[in-house]
Amino acid sequence: MSGLGRALAGTGPLTGLALRRDRIMLTAWVYVLTAWAVGTAYSLKKLYPTVAAQQRFAATVAHNSLFIALYDPLFGRSLGALTAWRISNPTALLAALMSVFIVVRHTRGDEEAGRLELVGAASVGRQAALASALLVAFGASLAFAALTAAGLIFLGLPAPGAFSLGLAIASAGWVFAAVTAVAVQIAETARVARGIAIAVVTAAYLLRDGSAAKGASWLIWLTPVGWAVQVRPFGGERLWVLALSAGCTAIAVAASFALSARRDLGAGLVPVRPGRERASGWLGGPSALAWRLQRSGLVGWTAGLAAIGAVIGILTPAIGTLVGTSSAMGHAFTKLGGSSGIADAFLAAMAGLYGLVAAAYAVAVTLRLREEETSERAEPVLAAAVGRIRWAASHLVVAVAGTGVLLAAAGLSSGVADAVRTGNAGQVPRLLGAATAQLPAVWLFVGIAMALFGCLPRLDVAAWAALMAFLLLGQLGPLLRLPQWAMDISPFTHVPKLPGTAFTLTPLIWLTVAAVLLTTAGLAGFRQRDIG
Repeated sequence: MSGLGRALAGTGPLTGLALRRDRIMLTAWVYVLTAWAVGTAYSLKKLYPTVAAQQRFAATVAHNSLFIALYDPLFGRSLGALTAWRISNPTALLAALMSVFIVVRHTRGDEEAGRLELVGAASVGRQAALASALLVAFGASLAFAALTAAGLIFLGLPAPGAFSLGLAIASAGWVFAAVTAVAVQIAETARVARGIAIAVVTAAYLLRDGSAAKGASWLIWLTPVGWAVQVRPFGGERLWVLALSAGCTAIAVAASFALSARRDLGAGLVPVRPGRERASGWLGGPSALAWRLQRSGLVGWTAGLAAIGAVIGILTPAIGTLVGTSSAMGHAFTKLGGSSGIADAFLAAMAGLYGLVAAAYAVAVTLRLREEETSERAEPVLAAAVGRIRWAASHLVVAVAGTGVLLAAAGLSSGVADAVRTGNAGQVPRLLGAATAQLPAVWLFVGIAMALFGCLPRLDVAAWAALMAFLLLGQLGPLLRLPQWAMDISPFTHVPKLPGTAFTLTPLIWLTVAAVLLTTAGLAGFRQRDIG
């Protein structure tokens, strides 16, 4: 067997094992991406059923720099072009994050947990784990591309545009999977590797957004997200642009294999900097430790959501022009967010978006308990004079308080940005209240994640599946005019649609009670079950 064959020995079985382990998570990711893409095309078809209506809407958004920054440039006037304009940005972001999580989980994550050391003791090559992780990530993006193309063709859109749109978005996933493969060679821990990869994704999106500025359109060619846009599905496809993504992916993959061959198992090219010999005086209990572990994440999430809130605040005055092109769209926004005007309805819908982002943070922070447990970092803490409930509660406090900080930052930044643009300072308390009203629904996700961790720890990924399901329901349900009983499944449906409607306390109380009950059940289950 050649040297390359020995290095890749066992890649097939490892790939099968990875697919077996991730069968629920991968299905959820691909389903959400496909449903978002096809559902958006279907909703646009309902909102703008005629060619004339589609062209009027396209003329409104084609030269609006705010909408170009928020979504993408528009390269046509057809339904397909509008679909590509609307979905390319968010779905490429989700495809990139999916790739990051897959590659980190099956490379650096397994190294930290000691699984790769056990696997490597068998007839498995040194590079097999990395190769299998990349194959799973590439395959997931390709599955999304195929299913999305099939769905768009079923809706009557041209096949060339449908396939080019699926491949354009999938290509972004491939690039960031390869970039993540390099990150896991550099970092010594899964958390740092994930942070590096997400930082690269963020930088890519900042470059894409910067390309919307006057005279800076050339920036779009510096980012993989921009390459996906420049494929121009349904707008005179330019498939040659995919060669840029393929070339970047090939270079990053080659670099990751070269770096992997030069480092020790469990080590990174950049070692973790050792801390001080003695901890600070305040770092003497589980609460302080939980804050120390979670504080950098909270800062990053807060900054990101505050930036989103500022963009929404700037965008709000222009929303009336957009929805004026379709009475159906006006009805959809009103249903999303209240009845006292299109602007308030839009702001209420965006407050729901803040809630979904905060819920993602809540799930991530709560499930950090499982990460600490499986990495065997929880046992030394629990071996001291620290009870299980006290240890778990320390992370839950960060989750509960941290979501409040996130939503307050989003509401304040949105209100200040709106007030600066319109001169109406009264928007600041209104939008702060609209954002923080999402807290009980967000806390319910803390309860869901805690209940799964405490009672069904092997199914903790179901917390993410629930969040994805509610994301789809909230974004597409009103546009597709789903029945009310279906919409009521999401906890965010029961949050008062502020600003624009009357504040009602009762549903918030019930959501809080449900969150408390789920959290209590999770704590009780964790107290009784075995660690690990």
